[in-house]
This record gives sequence, structure tokens and C-alpha cells, in this order.
Amino acid sequence: MGKVKENDTVQVHYTGKLDTGEVFDSSLQREPIKVTLGQGALIPGLEKGLIDMEPNETKTVKVPMEEAYGEIQKELFHSVKKSDLPEDIQPEVGMGLLAKNPDGTENKLRIAAVEEDHIIIDANHPLAGKDLIFDLQLVEIQ
Repeated sequence: MGKVKENDTVQVHYTGKLDTGEVFDSSLQREPIKVTLGQGALIPGLEKGLIDMEPNETKTVKVPMEEAYGEIQKELFHSVKKSDLPEDIQPEVGMGLLAKNPDGTENKLRIAAVEEDHIIIDANHPLAGKDLIFDLQLVEIQ
């Protein structure tokens, strides 16, 4: 049995947690993820954590925000007039929104604040600004 190295394709089970212990995602109730390292599919800290693991090995990896989704970027907060929102939306803090770009792609946004005549939307990744912890189990190196 070998160890994981860069550019390997692996199958891995994971549980992602915040430093409070709150689980934000897990593959344990579904198939393990299959990913080829070095292609940008995983955050850098998670990829680094998989290097040198052997099949059936488990470990916990602490990923600082710089190797996860980065720091919260203030320039990704924007004010939107309530009158520019669809009439059927009652904005609430934490509510998710989708914005369509001219090229057809979509951006996930979150309402950060609701004011009298406008809302503040946040285009940062929901896990930006947070250190993450991953419990990993390497299932297979392919």
C-alpha cells in the first residue's frame, strides 16, 4: 500500500467542523468523495492534510482560514435597495439569495443586514474568516 501524493486520485470520508465543534458538512451518510489532488477541487489545507495518508488511515486536520476560504473581504459587502428586490421576498438576516451574472453563472449571497430602505448582502463564502477542522478517513488511492 502506498501513501497519498500530489496528483493522486483518492476517495475520502470527511467531517468538517468549526472550532466550536459544530459540524457544517460530512460525507459519512453518503458515498466518500472522489477527488484528484492538485486540481483545485479542495481547499489547500484539506489537500495538504491528505498527503502521506495511507488507505484506512484516519486523522484530524486543523485548517487555518488562510488555507480554507480566506479572510472576510469587506469589498464583498454591497448595499441593495429593497425596491430592487423581487416583491415576493421578505429579507431576513442570514437568508440566502442567488444572483445571476450576465454570462449565466450564479453567485450565492447572504443577507448580512436589513435596514429600513436597503439590505446589505455578503458575497463571501459562508465559511470565510473561519478556521476549520476536518476528521478524515482515507478510503482508497486509485
